[in-house]
Amino acid sequence: MKKKLIIIIYLSLLFINNALASFDIKAKTAILQDYLSGKILYEKETDMSIYPASMTKIMTSIIAFDLIQKGDLSLDDKFIISENAWRLSTSGYSSMFIMVGDEVSVENLLKGIIIASGNDACVALAEGIAGSEEEFAIIMTSMAKEIGMENTNFSNSSGINDPDNYSTVKDILLMSDYLIRNFPDYYDYFKELEFTWDRTGGDPITQGNRNPLLYKNIGADGIKTGYLAVEKYSLASSLNRNGRRLIAVGSGFNTKKSRSKESLKLLTYGLTNFDTVEIAKKNINFSKVDVWLGKSSNVDVYLKEDIYKTIPKAKKKYLKSFINYIGPIEAPIKKDQVLAKLKIYYKDELLSDHNLYSVSEIKKVNIISRILRSINYLIWGDV
Repeated sequence: MKKKLIIIIYLSLLFINNALASFDIKAKTAILQDYLSGKILYEKETDMSIYPASMTKIMTSIIAFDLIQKGDLSLDDKFIISENAWRLSTSGYSSMFIMVGDEVSVENLLKGIIIASGNDACVALAEGIAGSEEEFAIIMTSMAKEIGMENTNFSNSSGINDPDNYSTVKDILLMSDYLIRNFPDYYDYFKELEFTWDRTGGDPITQGNRNPLLYKNIGADGIKTGYLAVEKYSLASSLNRNGRRLIAVGSGFNTKKSRSKESLKLLTYGLTNFDTVEIAKKNINFSKVDVWLGKSSNVDVYLKEDIYKTIPKAKKKYLKSFINYIGPIEAPIKKDQVLAKLKIYYKDELLSDHNLYSVSEIKKVNIISRILRSINYLIWGDV
């Protein structure tokens, strides 16, 4: 009976592992990440160079958000639209439909970029911030390097076809993560379903968000589509369901329909095959460690980072954590001193270890107390 049970369990695990290994989507290159743990759940040709197309606009938005957050730019600031920016609205590109001489607020330009995917709005914002689109592209590339996008270069603000405007899905994932993590107050623009622009010389024009996943009841809240004839269709997407966020990037989808279907398939794969478990929150007392010859016999310890782990579905019982230190630790102990390690295992595999810091200072007892405690320890083995 035991042998039969073991065989059944083994075959079940084998089936699950094979199912995970055989999963694929119809894209040239793609990646999926759990936002909280940072774990990559799916990879396909992630270092392949691509033309990011309108996913470039994520970085254009980041530059503006960064300046706003620093107080160097305001959503209410207005930029005068140049002929250079206007020309893109007459060239068959996706547009906000701004006119030469219009004074347009930064907020409206951002909505025109994020929701309507307006190339004209990108150039207007770039010129307003940096004086020229060329200078703005230098700022974009500098920011890309700062956040770890090692295989990316930006030559324009909108993503129109240019051999010098290139990236990878891995880098676009980093950029998307950076956007969500650092600009939560402005990220909501990416889930707005439509934008109405009261254009000069014509009726107001309303355009819907081009992200197809926003119109499905799955918890999607961003991020950005892209299309170039040389690259086909692309999408950086994110969903947030029951406090769990996934970020996916895919490029080289053959059709719009395929882009939507395969991106949804990728996000669903992450939801249905993996769980994300909270191990600890930063700056909260996590445990205690023993102290020797201190005015307290123990001290609280904490972590300086939130810790989450993503594991195969329904396998939480295999996730274990242990506090490792040689103790008791002799006083004096300084506040924020590293006292121990938190080691996290999945089955027998060490996933990670993390420093545990002293919450408070522990002073050493006086000489008489030290002698008495030493005698007590020698006799009774009690700290």
